[in-house]
Amino acid sequence: MTIVDVRILVEGASDVEVISKALQGLALGSEYNITISSIIPTTNVEIAKSAAAGADLLIIATDADRVGRELAERLFNELSEMVGHIERMKIPIGHDLEHIDVELVRKELKNALVRAGLKTLQRVPEYMELRRDYLDLKGKFEELQKEKEELLKRLEELEAKYNEVQDELKRLEVENSRLNEMLKKRPKVYDLKKKWDELFPGVELPEEELFSKAVKTLNLAGKVIVGQGYIYAEDEKLVEDLLKTVYLSLKLREEEEVEVIREGIEEIIPEIDSGGEGGESEG
Repeated sequence: MTIVDVRILVEGASDVEVISKALQGLALGSEYNITISSIIPTTNVEIAKSAAAGADLLIIATDADRVGRELAERLFNELSEMVGHIERMKIPIGHDLEHIDVELVRKELKNALVRAGLKTLQRVPEYMELRRDYLDLKGKFEELQKEKEELLKRLEELEAKYNEVQDELKRLEVENSRLNEMLKKRPKVYDLKKKWDELFPGVELPEEELFSKAVKTLNLAGKVIVGQGYIYAEDEKLVEDLLKTVYLSLKLREEEEVEVIREGIEEIIPEIDSGGEGGESEG
C-alpha cells in the first residue's frame, strides 16, 4: 500500500515543538498509513513552496486569530497547485509548550486528517471517471501501438522491396547500356553503288575486287566486309575512308597511265620527226 506523504506548515519554531508533542500520541503509520515527512516553520511563501512541493497532503497549522487565518489563506492560494490536497488546522492562541493542551492539538490534527480523507473520498467518483478515461485511452494507445508496430514492420518490408527494385533497376540500366553499345557496334549494311555515287557522283563504280584489296591494305579485315554489291561495317566513317582510298588509287592509276602514254608519245614523236626529215632529203 502506498504511504501518504504529509507535511505540516507552522508559523514558528515553538509551533514545531507543539506539533511534535501532539504527534507522539498518534500511530499514523499503522492506523492511516501516513508518514509526517516534515514540519516546516515559515511564513515565507517562497520557502513554503520549496518545502511543500510534491506532498500528498499539506496541513497548514496557524494560530486561530485573524493573522493566522490570513496567513493560512495566502499559503493555501499559493500552494494549492503544488500539492495533492491542502487542509487547515487551528492552534490555540497564546500557547506554549508548558501550558498547551496537547490532547486538544492532537484532536485538531486528527480532525484535519479525517477531513482530508473525507474530502478525498468525495473525489472518488471523479477519480473513477478519470480511471475509466485512462483505461479507455490506455486501450486506444495499445491499439495504436500495435498498429504502429505493424506499420513499422510493413515499412521495413516495403523498404526491403524498394531496395530490391532499386538493385534490379540498376542492373537493368547497366544491361540496357550494354545493349545500346552493342547496337552501336553492330555492323550496318550499305549499298556499295549508292554510297559510291553519294561520294563520287558521275564516277563509274570499280570492281568489288578493288574494294576487297583496299580492305586488306587498310587492315580493316573483320571491321569491313565487301561482297554482293554491299558493304558491312560497324562505322559509316570506315566505309567512307575505304571508298575514298579506292577512289584515290583509281586517280593515281589514271595518272600513271596518262604518264605512260605521255612518255610513249614523247618517244614516238622524235622518231616521226626523224623519218620525215630523211624522206625530204631523199627527194
